[in-house]
Amino acid sequence: MVTAHVQPGVLDGAAFRADFPVFDRPHRTGRPLSFLDSAASSQKPRVVIDAVADAYAHHYANVHRGIYELSEDATHRFEAARDALARFIGAPSAREVVFVRNATEAINLVAYSWGRTNLHAGDLILATEMEHHANLVPWQQLAAATGARIEYVAITDDGHLDLDDLRARLARGPRLLAVTHVSNALGTINPIVEITRMAHEAGALVLLDAAQSVPHMPVDVAALDVDFAVLSGHKMFGPSGIGALWGRRDLLDAMPPFMTGGSMITRVTLDGADWNEVPWKFEAGTPAIAEAAGLAAAIDYLEGIGMAKVRAHERFLFDQAWAALSDMPGIRFLGPDDSDEHAGVISFMVDGVHPHDVATILDGEGVAVRAGHHCAQPVMLRYDLPATTRASFSVYNDLDDIVRLTDAIRVTQRTFGTA
Repeated sequence: MVTAHVQPGVLDGAAFRADFPVFDRPHRTGRPLSFLDSAASSQKPRVVIDAVADAYAHHYANVHRGIYELSEDATHRFEAARDALARFIGAPSAREVVFVRNATEAINLVAYSWGRTNLHAGDLILATEMEHHANLVPWQQLAAATGARIEYVAITDDGHLDLDDLRARLARGPRLLAVTHVSNALGTINPIVEITRMAHEAGALVLLDAAQSVPHMPVDVAALDVDFAVLSGHKMFGPSGIGALWGRRDLLDAMPPFMTGGSMITRVTLDGADWNEVPWKFEAGTPAIAEAAGLAAAIDYLEGIGMAKVRAHERFLFDQAWAALSDMPGIRFLGPDDSDEHAGVISFMVDGVHPHDVATILDGEGVAVRAGHHCAQPVMLRYDLPATTRASFSVYNDLDDIVRLTDAIRVTQRTFGTA
């Protein structure tokens, strides 16, 4: 059962909800919304919504192209967003930050540009069984196109990466390891510093899927020593339609463009073209100008809170929710039970009830959770499950959300006669 109120050092979720207009909207039941699906996409604070509106209303022009005041203002703000993101993730240089639509596009960029240039028949790519489809399918397609091989690092029964299996596969000389920082389906926080050290000793580059870590904990790409990292703005209070690839400058400089067209060139003739410098070489066409303003506002908002405080708050909620659900009969979990190794994501099953039915009943109680395979079908196959129900936390959640979650699960069990 939930026994604690707000503790020292834990954020006041109710106070943060006041910053997010969506919580002004009553659920169809008339009850307040209890939103527990931030791992899919976070809600947006008013400052982000206002920043996007202000960009369109007062600062909008195409960037990098005009020599008039409005365009120069827009360009300055766009590049300031790049600077802010570089600072936020510990990038050595803003020139290493490439704006894309989302983490999925960033991974495809690396697979297409670095992969098709550097991988050949017989080369080995490593991924893991816990990856999101976005960090699986691009490598599968790359392997099919180049003749490279792809292997997957196993998951243990308790939801960790099997580091012995990783070590054995690294001994086969892979060119690249694609690995998630935090599993969206299990909640596992992987030991990336150790994993990267092992991969580099084996001669492999490391691409880190940081979509589930950057919004929820301090992330420093330089300290993690990875070679590429990807993220999505929509998961970190920013707008949809903007994300980023970070890559080591030497790697980005050597990679050909992913897409071609305007802005990513310095000279075009009828005989050919010369590419722009990094990062603009990878940003063909008109970019997400207003969305970049929203992303910058989201970064300011998160930095104002402090990512260590965000992590501590979500860890507290995880511990409380895990304990409360553990006290209930008929609840099974996926993933580690240690909050040192678990982000603010809980995947669970209610015995005798399909996860989709659980989510439907919970919605009737005003509690929004995710049900399904979470774009991680190999994880479901590993544990012989059709799906799970997933609750995920952010700064606007508090103990009341956990009480409502457990109460709604009891309603589910009574409805299906499994209590």
